[in-house]
Amino acid sequence: MTIAHLDDRGIVRVAGEDAAVLLQNLVTCDIDATTPQQAAYGALLSPQGKILFDFIVHRTEQGDFLFDISVDKADTFVRRLGFYRLRAKAEIENVTDRYAVIAGWPDVNFSHSAVAKATDPRLPALGWRAIVNRSSLPDIQAAMVSLENYHAHRIGLAIPEGGKDFLFEDAFPHEADMDQLNGVAFQKGCYIGQEVVSRMQHRGTARTRVVSASYEGEHPPAGGTEITANGKPIGHTGSAARGKLLAIIRIDKALNALEASHPIMAEGRSLILHKPEWATFGFSSQTGKQT
Repeated sequence: MTIAHLDDRGIVRVAGEDAAVLLQNLVTCDIDATTPQQAAYGALLSPQGKILFDFIVHRTEQGDFLFDISVDKADTFVRRLGFYRLRAKAEIENVTDRYAVIAGWPDVNFSHSAVAKATDPRLPALGWRAIVNRSSLPDIQAAMVSLENYHAHRIGLAIPEGGKDFLFEDAFPHEADMDQLNGVAFQKGCYIGQEVVSRMQHRGTARTRVVSASYEGEHPPAGGTEITANGKPIGHTGSAARGKLLAIIRIDKALNALEASHPIMAEGRSLILHKPEWATFGFSSQTGKQT
């Protein structure tokens, strides 16, 4: 078993008698379906349907909700939830100083006590996520690998993260593959941005997607590098590790380029695009050439 401390993640606690109702009306995932054994992957969107925050949310035995979120977004997330709280009886606080996020793979038994632990809701192959008391980290430290090892594992499975592989306030959930990775509960009631997301789902209008790619050379293109085809921009690179990177691209433009035998380029180097194994969106005309 491999364990990593994800010190780029923070924890936001939401608790109180109105917490579940408040959250269910705000976020893309089904809060009511969470249990101490079942976490959820989701996002809080702008009214225009753009991702403001992505997260994994755990429910504790006490009924509290713990949001595993990018550490540099935790305070902003607290303020945003506070804006929507109004008269709801709910406590909202950044508790990153008390708790830490760890991840392990494969999904086998974790012998240390955890405040919350569940299989990663995005993809079982990722393993498990747990929230532990920060004071217990020294007892787990000896078994840990680096944060870079975790991200290499994630990138190898083509799982994007906000702020690394797509920009907050810029991407729709479909563009970040959240519809493919259990990040949107299409059967639940209304939430902020829901009308836009539902329309994209029913009309099949998502033309931008995060895909995997391999690259020439020893070092990957820097994150955020423009990707071009026939000299025209079609997307940007994201995070990279061990010869693979994630790329957010216009699928239609990439396919047109491949059909015309135009190379996909970044920093003057050729990229080979790969459809993630778990993906169901159309990318079939590339299969014969490069995936």
